[in-house]
Formats: sequence, C-alpha cells, structure tokens
Amino acid sequence: MRVLSRNLVHLARSHVSRAAAVTGGVRGQQTAAKEATAPLIANEPTAPKVLTSVPGPATKQHLKELNAIQESGAVSLFVDYERSLGNYMVDADGNTMLDVFTQISSLPLGYNHPDLLNILSDPSNVKVFINRPALGSFPSSTWPEDLRTSLLQVAPKGLQHLCTMACGSCSNENAYKAMYIRYRTKERGDKTDFTQEELDSCMINQAPGCPSYSLLSFQGAFHGRTMGCLATTHSKPIHKIDIPSLDWPIAPFPIYKYPLEEHVRENKEEDRRCLEQTEDLIHKYNSMGKPVAGIVVEPIQSEGGDNHASSEFFQELQQISKRTGAALLIDEVQTGGGPTGKMWCHEHFDLPEAPDVVTFSKKMLTGGYYIKEEFRPPQGYRIYNTWMGDPSKVVMLREVLRVIKRDNLLDNARETGDVLYKGIETLEQKFPQHIDRLRGRGRGTFIAFDGITPAKRDAIIGKLKLQGVHAGGCGEKTVRLRPALIFQPLHAHIFLDKLEAVLASL
Repeated sequence: MRVLSRNLVHLARSHVSRAAAVTGGVRGQQTAAKEATAPLIANEPTAPKVLTSVPGPATKQHLKELNAIQESGAVSLFVDYERSLGNYMVDADGNTMLDVFTQISSLPLGYNHPDLLNILSDPSNVKVFINRPALGSFPSSTWPEDLRTSLLQVAPKGLQHLCTMACGSCSNENAYKAMYIRYRTKERGDKTDFTQEELDSCMINQAPGCPSYSLLSFQGAFHGRTMGCLATTHSKPIHKIDIPSLDWPIAPFPIYKYPLEEHVRENKEEDRRCLEQTEDLIHKYNSMGKPVAGIVVEPIQSEGGDNHASSEFFQELQQISKRTGAALLIDEVQTGGGPTGKMWCHEHFDLPEAPDVVTFSKKMLTGGYYIKEEFRPPQGYRIYNTWMGDPSKVVMLREVLRVIKRDNLLDNARETGDVLYKGIETLEQKFPQHIDRLRGRGRGTFIAFDGITPAKRDAIIGKLKLQGVHAGGCGEKTVRLRPALIFQPLHAHIFLDKLEAVLASL
C-alpha cells in the first residue's frame, strides 16, 4: 500500500489557509465584502422575515389535510412557490426564509430565476414541456443536439457517453445494471450473444442467466431507495427496515479527526485501514462465488453525514478497482453541478483517468449517468424505461449552464464558500461547546459542521428556522449547507449572523 499522506496534508493546509485570516466576531468580518456585492436576482428579499412560529398555523393545517390523504411524516414545511425568489423561500404562512438547503441541494439557480422563467416564452419550449416522449423509443429529432449542447458540454473528462434518467435512484439503479452487463460481457470474451441456458434460467431468476454478482459499497453511504440502490445504502435504518436486501460487501469509509492539520498521521492510518479492508472484501466475495462487479462510492457521503475522504484515498480506490476488475462508480447525485467549486466533485481528486461511471441528478435537473464507451449495453432494451429522463429538464439545464458561465457562478461558489468557511471557523472557536468538525471539500459552499450532540444539532436547525434560515441535517448530528449557486457573500454574512445568534442562545 503506497503512502497516503501527500493529499491529506494538502487538504489540511487548504483548511488552514482558509481560516488563517479570521479574527474577531463574525459580525466584524469582511465588512467591505458585505457592501460591495449586489444580489444576482432583482427584487430578491434583502433579509429573512419571520411572521409566525415555524411551522406556522397554515402549514399545520395543510399538514393535517395532507395526512388524511397520504403518509406525510417527512413533511416539515409547505412552500409558496409563487412568492419564493432567488435564495429566499416563502412558506405557507408568509415567512421569508434564507434557504441554505434548497430542496435537498437540487436548485442550481434558486427559486424562480428570471432566465428560467423566460425560456417558457418560446412556444417551441412550451411544446417540449407538453409532449413528453418515451425517450428510449421516440425521441425528438433535436434530441442528439439537445444532449450535445447541455449534458455533454459539462461531461466529466474522459466520459463522452451517457444515459439519461429521471432521478438519482433510477440513475444509480440503471448504472448498476450497466456495470453488471459489462462484467458479464467480459466474462464471455466480449461476445454479445447468449446461450439458451442463459435465456431460460434468467426467466426464473437463476444462474447462469442471473449471475450471483455483488457490488461493494461503504458504511454511511446513501445511493437511493429503490431495491438495488437500497442494498448499497447504509446511512439510516429507517431507509432499510423491513425491506429484503442482498448479501453484498460493505467496506468502512474513512471517518477523519478534525481539524485535519492536527491529525494527519491518524487520518492517513484511517485511509490505509479502509482501503485494506475494501480490497480484502472484494477478494473474499470473489472467492465466495459472488464476484464484485463494481465499487459504488460518493465523493462526499452526503446523507450519511458529509463524510470526506482524501484525494489519495480515491486515487488508491481506483487502483483497487483496476486490480480486481470491479468497475468504479462515483455517485455525484448530490455533489455534481458546481457546489464544491468544480462542476464535478471528483475533479478535486486528480484521478489518473476518468471513473468508469459517474451518476448525476439534483442540481443537474435531470438524472442519468456518464460512462466509458465499453459500458454501453450491446443490445437495445437492456437499460430502458418509458421516460428515460425528460427533455423539458434538459432545456432548463441548457439555460442553467449558460447562466453558470455568464455569471461566473463556479467562481461565486468558491468566493462564497471561503466566506462561509472562515465565518463558521470563527464560530467553532467561539462556541466549541456547541459545534465542531467543520469540513468542506476544497473551496465551495458544500460545507458541513457537527452539533456536539444530535439534540444540539436539532436545536440549531430548529432555532435557525425561527431566525428565518432554512438549513438541513444529515448523519447523526451534522448540519449541512446546500445553497444555490447564486448564494453570494452577502447571503453568507446573513447566515453567519443568524447562526451566531442561535449559538449564543443555546
């Protein structure tokens, strides 16, 4: 196992450099930055405004009505999407809330962005929304060009083939199938025909038509709630309880000690431990007759608690996939689309070559996956469903990508991420009895910190709502920040002021 230190040290130093200039209280920091920036969205609210309790009486009434129709235990707020604008969400009670969660990281340009509203003034775009095709069989004549001018414009380096889907779970589910198909095709010596025994046995869920392959995933992972994805999801019991699953290998994911710069040796050892167990598990399952066809991993474990690993961890993981013949799938459903300051989080890792598969959704508006050419199934209908995505979302994505480029929103994410990170660093030093383990990948707004206890984390999120800030949690005790790409330093300062008030009140 090669030494796993260089990138851990670099990652630690990047955190130090971001925090080095931070002195004094948050309200006293970078006053010039507050005054120099104007919001990107005209008529956006200038500050949160809370009129009622949160949730308020209207939300409680709507929840009562909805609960009479369907299970609604996960509903926390009802939103007035007509009045929401930019970085501000207005709830059913008229409370205007700075949204740093943005529909679980899925609004790249915030609410009601004017450029997205304008695309509906084109009648041809309206018809795209109305006439949703069964894309696998009857795509529009413009579909190849639509893909070239949207998804392929931001394809990860080395991946120029893709398959569109509707959501993150179905993106992963079908990407798993693509890895299985490729693995079995290699076993056949790249032959693409099937034996009669294979054709007959697959119809009764038996080998050799249905081989006993497995996928390796990681403790703390979240890849979706459909059956195959759920077998690779290990973030919370409530996602999995009562659902039959598969005996697939589950490797440990690094859990680092923070601050990184103070624990380089321990975190290097954590990388080594996890990688060693990963390779051992693959060999174990291969010898059991359950070959590992693929390794499935998030660049940052998001739902599982914003768990990070070093660039060198991912570099070595790719080498393990090469040595064992298991494909490497990087799940960028939550991290893709720019929040880490790059379009794809795995670009931070300096991998020697592209991953075999990269899945996406959320900020990309549509779902799907990018693949190397050899992972394209050799026959039609092997990866197929009625919709296979939605052309109207691709129309919107094309406009989103244009706005990202025009308004330099990746640069904005990096600048704003620095403000957020430095500000929270100061608050962590000021309130160590309440928060710790601040973390973020490189530069960008994909940032998280922990409450000292789960109860304290919940109290922070609840009190932020009363201050007019909508934040989200993940893992056992983590507060995660997932603002839109139009979230600017001026919004970061509002958030930091509100967070400071909350922490001071605990």
